[in-house]
Amino acid sequence: MAFPVLNLPPLDAKLRRDEDSLRDGLEIYDRLRHKWVALTPEEWVRQHFVQFLISEREFPEALMANEVALTLNGTARRCDTLIYTRTLSPLCIVEYKRPDVAITPKVFDQIARYNIVLTAPFLIVSNGLRHYCAQYTGSGYTFLHDIPSFGAMLGRRIQNI
Repeated sequence: MAFPVLNLPPLDAKLRRDEDSLRDGLEIYDRLRHKWVALTPEEWVRQHFVQFLISEREFPEALMANEVALTLNGTARRCDTLIYTRTLSPLCIVEYKRPDVAITPKVFDQIARYNIVLTAPFLIVSNGLRHYCAQYTGSGYTFLHDIPSFGAMLGRRIQNI
């Protein structure tokens, strides 16, 4: 399985082949979940983006979690990555798509619905090639020109959205 070069720094990924897997058996190590997971195109984006946030935007690894369960309108959902403040309140939700999936308003609507439950001041959507970050302003979302560092997000957030 060939994966595209992404618009993110290169990833020194830990890969292995699991011959017992029902898929083609290729797995990648998820540093946040501390386990091997199936290497899908979306997972390829996730692992690159998590490394980018840690190494380039100074997000503390200990305040990040992948595949966070939540309940929305009585339905179980999973948020791709959730980033917390130092007091463990949600700071940012990140949603990943495969590189061949366009980032549309429908994708942002999905993450905004998750935010009804999580109330994070920032939302990020990435397909590995294009990345969008929005901040909740109290009455709606404003798109930012870049993805802020962890410290900048903490400084810009609105309390009690």
